[in-house]
Amino acid sequence: MQKYVKDFQEIGKEDLLLVGGKGLNLGELAKVPTVQVPSGFCVTTEAFKQVLNGNVQALALLEQLSDLTAADKEQIKEVSAELRHAMEQTEMPDEIEREIISSFRRFGDKNAYAVRSSATAEDLPMASFAGQQDSFLNIRGKQELLRHVIKCWASLFTERAVVYRIQNGFDHQKVYLSVVIQQMIFPQASGIMFTADPVTSNRKIASIDASFGLGEALVSGIVSADNYKVREGKIIGRTVSAKKIAVYPLADGGTEQKQVAVGQQGQQALTDVQILMLEKIGRHIEAHFGKPQDIEWCLAGGEVFIVQSRPITTLYPLPEKRDEQYRIYLSFGHQQMMTEPINPLGMSFFRFISDVELIPAGGRLFLDLSADLAAWSGRQIFMRMMKSNDPLLYDALEKFLDRKQALPRGQRMLKIGSDQFSVGFFREIIKIYRNNDRRLSSRLINLSEAFIRELEWRIQTVSGDELFELIEEEQNELRRVIANPQSMAAIMVGVYAAFWLNKNIEKWLGEKDVADILSQSVTNNVTSNMGLELLDVSDGVRKYPEVVAYFEKPSKTTFFEDLEKLEGGPAVSQVLQDYLGKYGMRCSGEIDISKTRWSEDPTILLPVILGNIKNFGPNARKVKIEEGKRKAKQKRQEILSRLEQLPGGTRKVKNTKKMISVLQNFIGYREYPKFAFIKRYYFYKKALMQEAALLQEKGIIGQAEDVYYLSFEEFRNAVNGGTVDRQIIEDRKAAYRYYEKLMPPRLMTSEGEQISGTYHPDKLPDGALAGLPVSAGVVEGRARVVVKMEDAHIEAGDILVTAFTDPSWTPLFVSLAGLVTEVGGLMTHGAVIAREYGLPAVVAVENATKNIKDGQKIRINGSEGYVELLD
Repeated sequence: MQKYVKDFQEIGKEDLLLVGGKGLNLGELAKVPTVQVPSGFCVTTEAFKQVLNGNVQALALLEQLSDLTAADKEQIKEVSAELRHAMEQTEMPDEIEREIISSFRRFGDKNAYAVRSSATAEDLPMASFAGQQDSFLNIRGKQELLRHVIKCWASLFTERAVVYRIQNGFDHQKVYLSVVIQQMIFPQASGIMFTADPVTSNRKIASIDASFGLGEALVSGIVSADNYKVREGKIIGRTVSAKKIAVYPLADGGTEQKQVAVGQQGQQALTDVQILMLEKIGRHIEAHFGKPQDIEWCLAGGEVFIVQSRPITTLYPLPEKRDEQYRIYLSFGHQQMMTEPINPLGMSFFRFISDVELIPAGGRLFLDLSADLAAWSGRQIFMRMMKSNDPLLYDALEKFLDRKQALPRGQRMLKIGSDQFSVGFFREIIKIYRNNDRRLSSRLINLSEAFIRELEWRIQTVSGDELFELIEEEQNELRRVIANPQSMAAIMVGVYAAFWLNKNIEKWLGEKDVADILSQSVTNNVTSNMGLELLDVSDGVRKYPEVVAYFEKPSKTTFFEDLEKLEGGPAVSQVLQDYLGKYGMRCSGEIDISKTRWSEDPTILLPVILGNIKNFGPNARKVKIEEGKRKAKQKRQEILSRLEQLPGGTRKVKNTKKMISVLQNFIGYREYPKFAFIKRYYFYKKALMQEAALLQEKGIIGQAEDVYYLSFEEFRNAVNGGTVDRQIIEDRKAAYRYYEKLMPPRLMTSEGEQISGTYHPDKLPDGALAGLPVSAGVVEGRARVVVKMEDAHIEAGDILVTAFTDPSWTPLFVSLAGLVTEVGGLMTHGAVIAREYGLPAVVAVENATKNIKDGQKIRINGSEGYVELLD
């Protein structure tokens, strides 16, 4: 029995670690009756391991490589080059050479072969690694074959492959290489077929690239290929390119570039019949693997040969399929300002409190808009909601509705007469507006806090199944709290006042966004207070140099213990713990119950505290509050004075006074309901993690945080004596890591098509990035591109550029000059707080964190909605 070689027909589904991703897929393809695969074999990873383990120099260099990070570019370049050289100087052991030559002769020693690398971390469902190792075409003769096998082994350590593994979290010492040796086909045409459109992600559309000769010309980018789009057996689009160059095999081995005859350059590389035949084969392959495929093919003698197929790893996963009907889905995360993936436990809690069905896809949640958009009234509601709040989604919806696509009817989320739009709800809005009772927000907050204190006491008295039962009951209560008509009406009244003021003052006086200034330093804004109160904590820290130095390099595991030993440490510890007692339930991505809260890791706040000490003097909180009040008061007086001079000025002044009062009484309350909701989550989490610790003690789970990867019911079952499949937990962890790399689309169809919106600004400076203006003003400053709040090192005058913000980012805002985000809307938390702090802000700037470089000087216009790159 051969130890180092496996024919394609011998390869089974369990052989990934022997033949790598490419070899495994070829073995699978070779068994599909309707697919022609050029015959061949794999030199297994056992051969690679033996060669590597026998090379002392290579092993030492591999050890060095494992200690490097993606930032160590020069060292990676140097060590990987030495490692490749060490591998290429290796002499192939006799027993390995004999097996390769035996298979070579069996398949035909006069034939030409393609020699390709196949790593165990390649062509996988969640990581393609395409093109990271080397391939060689038209290899002839025994000695050349053996030499190129060794070159393939060495190519596991190309600089690009090393960096790719580091970025994707693969251990260099646990990735091995097989070598695919496959008979060459000398085609008239070749190319790549995606069974899902790589541009739109539509699973129903196949996209075929084709050029003359070998596919090397297409892959290396030296020729523009034809592109054909095929949907369900019909060609729906074609682009025929001028194919001036092609790659052809040489008689003695290797390849050459040749000029394509002038009369042939503009011809289709494939006939329509061949295009449809290729699409049909692609669908068979896709069905066999059960997922969309990236397929390499070639056409010779009128027949299609498949030389490779791998999963398309860049597609965003589809929502769970409920039926065969065409549906349209909205990203829930974009509306909640949290586009990161959510763990299974977090998803369970969302589904508890949601009155509408939330559908998972790619670790995120989506809303099915089909029934709402199928109805005229539903379309009107959604389009009005999105026009000012999310222009990108509005534009995407417009594009979709223009198609007049039939959608299934059913249970709608929003409709006149529903709880959201009931007559009673509108009566409550009118009542609150007329009364304009400035004490109402405080009463609503006090009532909610009383219920939360009761929960805090009750949840400490239960454990085991009683805890899960209490939490289930609590979800019903929480649903009622969220939908409280009076609370929702108070928010709507404040929002309406802002809208009225902005619209009418611009109309009467020509001044835009006055509500932004009038809402500075309003009462009852728990989120803005949270950021300002951290300035007081910073004042407590600045007195003690030892504490400040420790905050530069703290220990996460023994933070408070170490702090208590320092001069001033006990005082700072008390101040910080008081703050955490009030706001410690917050964190980035806080709508996911599994996220680490500030109380669980106070070191997250330390960079912000150090920034406050650097950027502000003592007593900055009081100064900022007074400054905001002064600006709001001054703007109020100025507006009323100017209105008095207009025709009908008395009436305009009276109405404006009322609206300013309503705005300042209620706009701050907008932030409280979510704060209360997150407080409840924190108490749930503390109690649940005690149960998780018991499961860990019993050996049921490896670590307490494993419960994040269980649903609520799976967690409950484990607590009640059920078993936990640890492999499922590991699989979900791997899936989560994969989902982290994906960006969810705002809008997608059940066919996987991602529908993107675009801005249509009337006037935009050259090169400016368009966005949604949410907080007025123009400011220039240094862009500080930040992915995680705890990594932020902000200096006064910086402009924060990030993917999204939620309330946990508010402490950073006190130091900022402006804000730019990729996700956001007019009434989302970042926009509300930016307005209260008086920060110009532009949100929904697509790819802002990629197009704007950290440290770059930029100018943002929060009144018109764009960002200019100044250097």
